[in-house]
Amino acid sequence: MTGRPYHHGDLRAALLAGAERTLAERGPNALSLRELAREAGVSHAAPSRHFRDKTALLDALALSGFERLTERLDAAASESGDTRSGLLAMGRVYVAFALGNTALLDLMYARKHAPDSPEELTAAIGHLLETVLGMIAEGQRAGEVAAGDPESIAFTVAATLHGFAVLNSTTPPDEIDRSLPRIIDVLVTGLIPR
Repeated sequence: MTGRPYHHGDLRAALLAGAERTLAERGPNALSLRELAREAGVSHAAPSRHFRDKTALLDALALSGFERLTERLDAAASESGDTRSGLLAMGRVYVAFALGNTALLDLMYARKHAPDSPEELTAAIGHLLETVLGMIAEGQRAGEVAAGDPESIAFTVAATLHGFAVLNSTTPPDEIDRSLPRIIDVLVTGLIPR
């Protein structure tokens, strides 16, 4: 393969798709740019045009995950009515993404916390939190969410959804569908007796 010329319609997308498959099937340690190049039918040097090394590939994969998740959360938020139904719609999207992409979600948060995490990844996480923050701020304007720091409330919502997804990674989908609305109810009504 060393003598093969570089030619591929969208090598970057093909490498990311192959990397995501490998990640899901065998974990991050199994990822190899050389192997991904072989699968894409290009020379082993061709991936270096898009990713300087494996870490850059992992960062791009994590960034892609955050972007796709945020896009889905934005769609759920824009289709909802009141705050509770919006949070439930976003919760369903988050949990479905987390359970359908367990290895990717692990990578997303691992790279987020890495000391060499790129600025683009930090920005992508900010966009995800802005989606939740927008829902909370709108709920506060509508009188459906208590006054207070909307960022703290949004962080609590995001942490709850993430924790729920992680803790229910082996729970059957029908049980998740039944329990997620109760979790959202606790978020909406709070813990203090009224």
